[in-house]
Amino acid sequence: MVGVTEIRAAGGVVWRPAGADDVEVCLVHRPRYGDWTLPKGKLEPGEHPLLAAAREVAEEADAQAAPQLRLPSVRYRSEGRLKVVDYWSMRAVGTGGFQPDTEVDEVRWLAVDEAMTLVSYPHDVEVLAAFAALPPVTAALMLVRHGHAGKRLAWPGPDTGRPLDARGWSEAAALAPLIGLIRPARLLSASARRCVQTLDPAAALLDLPIEVCGDLDEPSAGQQPDECVLAAAARLAALAAAGEPVAVCSQGKVIPGALERLAGRCGDYTTDKGGGWLLAFAGDRLVAADRL
Repeated sequence: MVGVTEIRAAGGVVWRPAGADDVEVCLVHRPRYGDWTLPKGKLEPGEHPLLAAAREVAEEADAQAAPQLRLPSVRYRSEGRLKVVDYWSMRAVGTGGFQPDTEVDEVRWLAVDEAMTLVSYPHDVEVLAAFAALPPVTAALMLVRHGHAGKRLAWPGPDTGRPLDARGWSEAAALAPLIGLIRPARLLSASARRCVQTLDPAAALLDLPIEVCGDLDEPSAGQQPDECVLAAAARLAALAAAGEPVAVCSQGKVIPGALERLAGRCGDYTTDKGGGWLLAFAGDRLVAADRL
């Protein structure tokens, strides 16, 4: 029917360690449908899918979870409309958030192969199979580009001092809750003022300092662009190898090349101002780069 919009939803394969080398994943039971499924739910108006996934996991599974990488989306018909559900692999970092008025009456943590036999829908099996095929993710980084900062030629001082404009501050505010999802231990910024300011709302939200790092800067006069790309890629790899979640703000002439270097292949890594990437690493090896 013309004018009928799709239903958008989001959820996660939430996992926790089970012994030295195994993991358990979370399933929920919905008595209304008599089914076992992955925790998920509809997006609220204007809500980012990643925020919705974390919220729904908390409300349905009583799990606080940090997203690591995107899993396959699923599409099916619901109430005569196309429903699209975006999923992420999410590491359980705590409990809390369960809403008793949800449709869920039981939560189970199971080995992946057990979960695949219990879920009620083939598309859930496919998402779990994609999760099972992943290498172990040891660190998640969020890499963002600074927000809008007016026109370069309209700023009378050094370009490194150019501040965010009103649009840029709005973008920085929108990034803050997304950055918070990964529970970063550190916030690192290129030295340009607009980069530091882009992390200001996240710093206030998380009560973390912003560390200025020249390895994330665009080329200065007389500097070769490849030098900056290599320095940024090396810094990101070192942060990932340390095994802690970190949020990083850099610049448009650095991010695409650094991601190509880390991925080991060409790709479209152009990044809008105020946009960014969720990066998943196994050691210092980039295994997934998902656009926010």
